[in-house]
Amino acid sequence: MKSSELVEIFKDGNIVVPVYFFKHYREFKLSMDEFMFLMYLYNLGNKFVFDPGKFSNDLNMDLAKIMEYISNLTDKHFIRVEVLKNDKGLMEEVVILDDFYNKLSLKVIDSVNSSKKSDNSNIFEIIEKEFGRTLSPIEYEIIKAWLDNNISEELIKEAIKEATFNGVSNLRYIDKILYEWGKAGIKTSKDVLENRKKRNKKKDDDTEIDMDMVDWNWFDEDE
Repeated sequence: MKSSELVEIFKDGNIVVPVYFFKHYREFKLSMDEFMFLMYLYNLGNKFVFDPGKFSNDLNMDLAKIMEYISNLTDKHFIRVEVLKNDKGLMEEVVILDDFYNKLSLKVIDSVNSSKKSDNSNIFEIIEKEFGRTLSPIEYEIIKAWLDNNISEELIKEAIKEATFNGVSNLRYIDKILYEWGKAGIKTSKDVLENRKKRNKKKDDDTEIDMDMVDWNWFDEDE
C-alpha cells in the first residue's frame, strides 16, 4: 500500500488513529501534553479554522500554553497553519493536519516492513540520530523512495557513513551517493568496500613518483 493511500484511509476515519498513535507517540518525540493537544486537533477534522481562543476555551487552558503547543507541533512538522480563501471568498487562517497523516502513514508502513525483516533497525531513526534533528515530511518521502526502489538499508547506512566521512549531513548528498553507486552497480556493503579499495589504489598509482624523472640530469639537456 502506498503512503498516499494510507493517508486517505486515516482522513476518512477508517482506522482509529488515537489508539495506534497513543502506543507510538513517544517515538515521534512528543510529550504527553503535545500528544493530547494533537488528538484534540485531530478530532476537529483534517482542515479547520485557526482559532486559539476556541482551543483555549474547549480545553480550559491558558492561551499562552495553547500557542506553545501550536508552535511545537509546527516545528516538529505535525501541523501547518496557512492562509487560504474560504467558501465565501474571504482569506482566513486554517490548521492543516496533512503532515501528521504523512508521518503516521510512514510509521505504519515502516512498522510493517520492519516486521518482515530480520534486521529490525529503523533507517528513519538512524538518519535522524545522525542529523541530530527530526526529519521533514519531504525527507521522509525521499528515504521512502529509496526503499521503494529496492535500495537496501545496508547500502543506505554505507552512504550515510560516506557522507559523514566527507563532513556532509545532507540528504541530497546521500541521495547523490546512492545514485552514483547505482550507476556503478554497487548494491551491497561488500561492493562499497571493493569500490573504495579500487579508488584508494588509483590514488596511490596517480601519486607514484616516476624514478626515471628523478634520475634525469636536467643540466645535460641540450638547450
